[in-house]
Parts: sequence; structure tokens; C-alpha cells
Amino acid sequence: MFAARPTDTNASAVISVSQLNRSVRDHLERRFPLMWIAGEISNFRRYDSGHCYFTLKDADAQVRCVMFRTRAQHLDWEPQDGMQVDVRALVSIYEPRGDFQLNIEAMRRSGLGPLYERFVRLKAELEAEGVFDAAVKRPIPAFAQRVGVITSLAAAALRDILSTLARRNPSIEVILYPVPVQGEGAAQRIAQAIATASARAECDVLILARGGGSIEDLWSFNEAVVARAIRASHIPVVSGIGHETDFTIADFAADLRAPTPTAAAESVSASRHALLSRIAELTQRITRQTLRRLDTEVQRIDHFQRRLIHPRAQLESHAQLLRQLTARLRAALPNTVTYAREQTRWVHRLRQAIAQHIAQRQHQLARLEASLVSLDPTAVLNRGYSITRTANGEVVRDANQLTESSELHTHFAQGWARSRVTQRGD
Repeated sequence: MFAARPTDTNASAVISVSQLNRSVRDHLERRFPLMWIAGEISNFRRYDSGHCYFTLKDADAQVRCVMFRTRAQHLDWEPQDGMQVDVRALVSIYEPRGDFQLNIEAMRRSGLGPLYERFVRLKAELEAEGVFDAAVKRPIPAFAQRVGVITSLAAAALRDILSTLARRNPSIEVILYPVPVQGEGAAQRIAQAIATASARAECDVLILARGGGSIEDLWSFNEAVVARAIRASHIPVVSGIGHETDFTIADFAADLRAPTPTAAAESVSASRHALLSRIAELTQRITRQTLRRLDTEVQRIDHFQRRLIHPRAQLESHAQLLRQLTARLRAALPNTVTYAREQTRWVHRLRQAIAQHIAQRQHQLARLEASLVSLDPTAVLNRGYSITRTANGEVVRDANQLTESSELHTHFAQGWARSRVTQRGD
């Protein structure tokens, strides 16, 4: 038994679940504008559609997040579980399930802040200009005679470079272009030093270096003026900036990026010890090849010497061969004459047979031609006969083929005439 539904004044306020979720979503999106939220990525998934789903959490709470393809495609790094990130998000809910979630508009690795965003924008701008293209990068010389170093006089990186070059190859000459490596105006000074070194053309390769530091400390090497100066240089540039994990805009623009200043010095200097070892190895190879070549030539001389014959012996050998050929020719001459006579007789017989065959065929052809003439239907026309045809070309053999007014064509031995039937009889 069912109870009747009570009626009250609030019955008109009943709404559906979807209306409720939509209302809550609108309220949340109006109440909480776009904001930056920090947390750790968990359960990150990127689907074939390009949309990314993950959980953002801290020690006490978590929230579901979605980053749609149109936003995710602008990331130049791949988010992974465990990363600390800052997300710029719109607070919302997923209406079909009523799930509370964040719609991510942008994401950056935590702690990098606006300066890193500026780095990303500048990198994308210069990349679009082609400043980083591999096709425009210059090869680093294998045996540099003179190396230019652009760095601060007080930098530890300079001491590392000089000690590395002195250890590996003391014969390499070093030209220093001192510049400030951080602070206001440092980027312009670095760019000017690169341009000066390029204009002087006194070095085989340039090293652009400084020690490690924060992104703020390294920022002079993240300016567009430095990247463009590197690309405009006529001399190859090797960057050795910061530690192995540090990357700057200058690293991407350089012809070669070394992980440290020491590695940069190693990349432009051939080790003296390695060169001496290489020279010794090549000397041994040349010696072995020379001795082998001498042995081969001696063997060839011996071979030619064995084949060498005195001219008198060669003349006697040719004279003997000539006598043998003369004897063979004399022996073969009678047989040759007999063979020629036989050939002549056969040719004569063949000509007679051909002439006889032609005469028979001509006689046969004449008979066939006479038969063909006797059977020619037009031949009788010369004896006073004619051939009459209807308008459609049918030969008239019977008057019943005709009707009055039928058109006829009559051929004579000479010419033809057209007529029309006015009367016919059986």
C-alpha cells in the first residue's frame, strides 16, 4: 500500500541532480577565479586524446585534476609522479559524476616561478626563429691552436679551463675576453665580447663559461642578445655554463654544449699524450706498410727478371714459329683448292635448280591468271551483256524482284545508266 505524497509549499523547489551539479559548478567557478596551487603529482596519465589526468596532493589532502589537450600541448616537459608543481587552475566539478576537480590552465615545476616562465617563453621564441637549428651549428675544430675564453677574471671556471688546457696540451694558446657573468648589463657585455672575438678572428674556437648557481645567477646567459651573438659569431662557440644539470639559452644556441667548464676545455683541446700516442701508432703503421710495399716490389722485380728473355732468343723463337706456320700452310693449300672447286660446282647446281623452279612457278602463275580472267564477271560485258542492280546493290536475276517505280543501276562494258521500272512482266 502506497502513501500519498504530501503537498507543501516547497514542492516547487525540487531540482534534478544535474541541475544541482551545474549550479554548484557555476558557483565554484565564480567564487574561485584562476589561482596558483602547489602540490605533488600522483597517478599521472596522458591519453591518446592528448588530455592529461592526475591527482594533486600534499600531506593532508588531494584533489583530482584534468589538463585538456589544448593546454597540455604547450608543456615542453613531461610531468611525472612525485614531481612538485605549481598549477594555475580553475576550481570546478565534473557534472556527470559530481566529482570535485581542478581544470588546469598552466603548470610549472615548483620553485621556478615567473623567471622560469620567462625562460620557457624566450626559448620557444628563439627556437621559432631557428637560432637552435642543428643545421646552422658549426663543427668544432679537432686541433685548435688558439682558444678564446669569455668569462670573469675572478671566476673559478677560468682556473678550471686554464689548468685543463695546460694539462692536456700546453702548446695551445689562450686569449681571454674578460666580462662580468652576472648582474645588470652582464648579458650585453657578454654579447659584445663574442662579437669582438668574432671580428678579430684570432681564435679557432671560443669557450663561453661560468660556474654553477641559481637560475637568477645564470640569467645573463638566458638573454636573447647572448643567443643571437653566438649565432652571429664566425667562430664556433662551446658553452660550459654551470653544472651538468644546468641548462641556459646560451647552451641551446652554442655549437656545442659541455656540461661543465672543465668539459668545455676538454672538448676543444686534443690531449698531448693522446696525440703523441696517435703519432707513434701512425708511425708504426707507415713503417709496416712501407716494408710490406718494398717486399711486394722486390717480388715483382724477381718475377719480371725470370720472365726476361734475351732478344736473340726471342728472334730465334719467332723464326721457328714462322717456319712451322709456313709448313702448315703449304700442306693445307692443296686441300683448300679442292674444297674451292667443290664449292663452285655446288653453286652452279644450286643456280640451275633455282632457275628451273622459277620457270615452273611462272608457268603455273600464267595458267591461274588465264583461269581468273575467264571467270571475271565483268569480262562478259565486252560481249554485249550488262549487269543490272537494284538501288541497294542487289543483282537483278528475276523480274519478280522488282516493283513499279523501282530504281535500277545498269553497268555496261563502258559506263553505266540509271533507270526506273514502269512496267514488268513474268
